[in-house]
Amino acid sequence: MNRCSWCRGNELYTLYHDKEWGVPVHEDNKHFEFLILEGAQAGLSWLTILKRRDIYRKVYDGFNPSIVAQYDELKIQSLLADPGIIRNKLKVRASVNNAKLFLNIQKNFGSFDKYIWGFTDGKTIKNSWRNLSEVPAKTELSDKISTDLKKRGFKFTGSTIIYAHLQAAGIVNDHLTDCFRYNEV
Repeated sequence: MNRCSWCRGNELYTLYHDKEWGVPVHEDNKHFEFLILEGAQAGLSWLTILKRRDIYRKVYDGFNPSIVAQYDELKIQSLLADPGIIRNKLKVRASVNNAKLFLNIQKNFGSFDKYIWGFTDGKTIKNSWRNLSEVPAKTELSDKISTDLKKRGFKFTGSTIIYAHLQAAGIVNDHLTDCFRYNEV
């Protein structure tokens, strides 16, 4: 069975690739989860984050943006002291800031899902990459969304992070053409 080469050699990566990566997401809490995790991943490997995902889910109250938006300084300090997550002050504070702004997008667009999928008219962009080296780190689309999110006050939503979100959430299908998941998602 052919898979994208980036997920080979690690069971956690393979499971994430086979079951989740690139599957279209239409649930706001899942979008929020990916945004928190992708922001935490900046400068680190995705595997580092996947290994800590369950801890993140627990300490971030199931990635409920309504709860995260209410985090006070005591909760932020608690997160910064938790060795199970990436204890970067800027990333942790950004997650709380972004939760508040995420709620604003929900209010203004009806859901974050409508907002993010609106950039592609609700359709998945299906690329045709044959080699991992062809897959870009960012695109015009991720630049556009990143710029819009930054104008709204979001942090840790640069174009590369947003492109990772588009891939993870199935808005962009970047499975390689010989990967068994390419036509499945």
